[in-house]
Amino acid sequence: MCGRFTSMLSPELIEVIFGVHAPPGIVPRYNIAPTQQVWTVRQASTEGRFLSPARWGLVPSWAKDISIGNRMINARCETVHEKPAFRLAIRARRCIIPASGFFEWSATAGGKVPHYVTMRDDSPMAFAGIWDVWKNPSGESIESCAILTTAANSLVEPLHDRMPVILHRTEFDLWLDRTENDPRKLQRLYQPYPAGSMQMWEVSPMVNKPSHETAENIAPVKVSL
Repeated sequence: MCGRFTSMLSPELIEVIFGVHAPPGIVPRYNIAPTQQVWTVRQASTEGRFLSPARWGLVPSWAKDISIGNRMINARCETVHEKPAFRLAIRARRCIIPASGFFEWSATAGGKVPHYVTMRDDSPMAFAGIWDVWKNPSGESIESCAILTTAANSLVEPLHDRMPVILHRTEFDLWLDRTENDPRKLQRLYQPYPAGSMQMWEVSPMVNKPSHETAENIAPVKVSL
């Protein structure tokens, strides 16, 4: 799964990698947690890609309460095309969530130990996501999103059996294409990202607190791989 991640990407890098205009006010995030706002890359029908914020934790348009999103931060790629909460979003409301890395925890006798997973060459990650729009009782529209997950690769598997679906740049156009909704074509993108292109290391337990939002969260305590 993916329960915490980071995004230290500059506006300039976001523009180059994802082909969108990025506002200059984007700041580094070292501990993004569910229910917080994240940036999503989407495809407009005629005007190309754009960057838009969304609440992390998908709230379907038919939901009675926003709290349902608190437990829908991830969508399993194996069932996303059938689950009632996700099947409409996966057809027409796909997005990319820019990231720098994500956290995963290993279970030990002394408790859970956090690790940070990132690209070996420090390049950005592109999480495959879906989004939806929900209206609260007062009529306010709230946009939210979820990150797709797939089976873990050999690097992440010792920590957890799931990991985010990470897209290659050559796959961006297909994922964001609003006219493409053939599950067979999209499922080709759900492969675990190659383990050899990634690295991870143990980090401090201070990341366990969402309020702790500093670069200390990703400082190595012990290099794993």
